[in-house]
Amino acid sequence: MDADDDPTPELTEGPYFTPDSPKRKTILPAGAVGTRLTLTGRVLTTAGKPIPNALVDFWQADARGAYDNRGYRFRGHQFTNAQGQYTLFTVVPGPYPGRTRHIHVKVQAPREPILTTQLFFPGVAANRSDGIFDTECLVRRWRLSKGRRLASFDFVLAV
Repeated sequence: MDADDDPTPELTEGPYFTPDSPKRKTILPAGAVGTRLTLTGRVLTTAGKPIPNALVDFWQADARGAYDNRGYRFRGHQFTNAQGQYTLFTVVPGPYPGRTRHIHVKVQAPREPILTTQLFFPGVAANRSDGIFDTECLVRRWRLSKGRRLASFDFVLAV
């Protein structure tokens, strides 16, 4: 992390955001299919300082590429700890027509504007044809461990 990192790019919210998601780190419903994913990271200022108590709200499609638009499957929010860290337990989302695999995120430092963005996965052929895809929003340290995908992403806010 450089001392003068650029803010995470803002990307479209898309049509599937549902407000008032449950507060939880695990957005993986019981019985869900797909490759398990643990995503970790931090919320930081452009100076590299952690932002405690930042809101991080995730929503995504299931492994088959379908969104739950009636409930809160694969949806949830949490707040960063004192070191600005978050952890999310989910599955690798499936693609759907016109879109590559991605996770939607809203990030907000206390009393600051909301950043809406999306996270993407490296090595996915559909990244090249997705008009929203941004290489700056690729998850880092993408690896497989004991049948589970691990990845990280640090959100940088202009605060």
